[in-house]
Amino acid sequence: MSETSPAFKETYREYLSQIAGINFKPLAKILGITVEQDEITIPFFGKPHRFAENRITGPSGRPPAFAQCVVLCRYLLLCPDAVPPGDDWVAYRDFKDAGPLTVFFANSVERPVAEHFAGRVTALENACKALGGVTPDIELTYDLSMQFNPLPKIPVLLLYNDADDEFSAHCSLLFQRRADKYLDAESLAILGDIITDSLIKKAI
Repeated sequence: MSETSPAFKETYREYLSQIAGINFKPLAKILGITVEQDEITIPFFGKPHRFAENRITGPSGRPPAFAQCVVLCRYLLLCPDAVPPGDDWVAYRDFKDAGPLTVFFANSVERPVAEHFAGRVTALENACKALGGVTPDIELTYDLSMQFNPLPKIPVLLLYNDADDEFSAHCSLLFQRRADKYLDAESLAILGDIITDSLIKKAI
């Protein structure tokens, strides 16, 4: 959706209006955010993004791109009543409402990473680190495994095997099972797309 379209502006205004009507102080620990007076600070890929005066701004003080605004708004608006169980890792397709977007996620989120970084594991590792990726604290048998923390309660695990004589390169992005309690399936897909786009740009 174009950020200059009337639909975008209306959607964004509605999200901001809903956020402004919620007291987030009791929800701060559940979301991993900070709330001071009328300002909410949300770490997004480790960088502070703020909601204040009925608008969202990034570290530069300017509004983020529409995709980021959607994810940040939905993260605030879909806050559960308590931290839900389910910290095991699952594929995107395992979320109950992911069905219509599973093909998009495979073709537009995971496959581009596999194809762009085929034969370039070191380049992918460097791009992951530039995006704040760290080595996960679990033992995994992949050519590369990196964990991102795009939002406080939604870690993402990237698993990558490079191409060999038998198989083409393959990438998977996994979420914790409880991720869909913080974001709907569409927003999780957008988040995955942001990760893919960022990795490819950081590798240029």
